[in-house]
Amino acid sequence: MIFELIEDTTKLALIVACLYFALGAYVRRKQPAWSAPLEKRRLVVLLVLVLAVSAIKVSEDVLGGESGPIDEAILVFIRGHVPRMLTGFFEAVTFTGSFSVLFPLATATTAALLFARRRFEALLLSASVIIGAIVVYVVKTAVGRVRPALWETEWYWGSSFPSGHTLVVAAFATATVICVSRIWPAAHKFALWIALIWIFLVGFSRLAIGVHWPTDVLAAACIGAFLPLAMSVALELRRA
Repeated sequence: MIFELIEDTTKLALIVACLYFALGAYVRRKQPAWSAPLEKRRLVVLLVLVLAVSAIKVSEDVLGGESGPIDEAILVFIRGHVPRMLTGFFEAVTFTGSFSVLFPLATATTAALLFARRRFEALLLSASVIIGAIVVYVVKTAVGRVRPALWETEWYWGSSFPSGHTLVVAAFATATVICVSRIWPAAHKFALWIALIWIFLVGFSRLAIGVHWPTDVLAAACIGAFLPLAMSVALELRRA
């Protein structure tokens, strides 16, 4: 298993490297005006490629049924090592990723950004959440993966793949970090840590209460973070 993980990681790294250099060659030849913005954000571009390739790889494993044994082993391990007294805590964490919390939070944040005349940031944040929600609905409907049934759990709408809570939280949190970085650069690290902790806790809570497989959460986190990062780069290139 360790050798397979190393092999897969190496393949993914090579794919990302090839895509990055191919993109650079295309920009230099066809879109020279994009060279400066992309060079300025090369780490973000690399991260976008890593997230996209990782999401595709995990999705392939899920659709091919290759992730089943590992998913179940991880879920059983979590069930056996997370104290039952923390169930209420993880249910509360899961609630922070629900529509009831995210919709008013995203709406209020977007309104505040518009009031402050930060149209770029308002567009990025609202589009990230809306597109994230659409992706969740479409992929859940298309894939139809059965949720875990290893122990009795609360019912949630839709199929298991991907984790909607994790994906939309990752989209909102990543977009928020980008907005904070543009408006208040000094708070970038603080916002980033808060976002990472929130995404991790929401994703882990879905596993702890037994309503998602680990690959559901991993793919959702990659897709959710990918959306605002890719859109921020695309919006900047459009303005170049």
